[in-house]
Amino acid sequence: MDAIEQSDTANLKEELGDLLLQVVFQARMAQEVGDFDIDGVAEAISNKLVERHPHVFGDAEADTPDQVLTNWEAIKAEERKAKGVERTSMLDGIPNHLPALLKARRAQEKATRVGFDWDSVDEVVAKVDEEMGELRQAMSDADEGHIDEEMGDVLFALVNLSRFLSTDPERALRKTIDKFGERFRYIERRLEHEGTDVHEATIEQMDALWEESKKTRGGS
Repeated sequence: MDAIEQSDTANLKEELGDLLLQVVFQARMAQEVGDFDIDGVAEAISNKLVERHPHVFGDAEADTPDQVLTNWEAIKAEERKAKGVERTSMLDGIPNHLPALLKARRAQEKATRVGFDWDSVDEVVAKVDEEMGELRQAMSDADEGHIDEEMGDVLFALVNLSRFLSTDPERALRKTIDKFGERFRYIERRLEHEGTDVHEATIEQMDALWEESKKTRGGS
């Protein structure tokens, strides 16, 4: 991801090689015990792409992304049924290991496929405001357990808002983290230039340099 985001093609080639090594390595071990080989891996993904995109490789119609997703879910359901895998919820199948923001986004997307969704972005914004109010109340009550719950509700609502705004919350948060890092490092460099140890700097000094970094590099 770092190589892609930094448009570092040389490093991207190297990192893709690292990924490919794992695929080849696992396929080779499976081949040695008679399970499958690298050709079988390639064939499996090829077949999956063809089967799950009948609007491309077959006669099915899908004029919008939503129709593509609806067909995709129906085909996956048939595949699970053929394998004897029973799913009792639309939310089944979301990997537990996903980062929390991405997992929240996946859960919301799956729920929307049966119509469980807000009608407008204004409703989502109102929900964010409502959850913030509940978080403030929990903070006022000094209820640590309730604060934890309400903070999760706020984050979940913000992920919903990002979905309505067609913004990837993971990407947006990473960009903000990177921006924070750049500006904090600016503070450190400026303090070092002035002969001040960052551990001894006052919050007023750091705030002033933070604002200076915004003017120097732009942004909010």
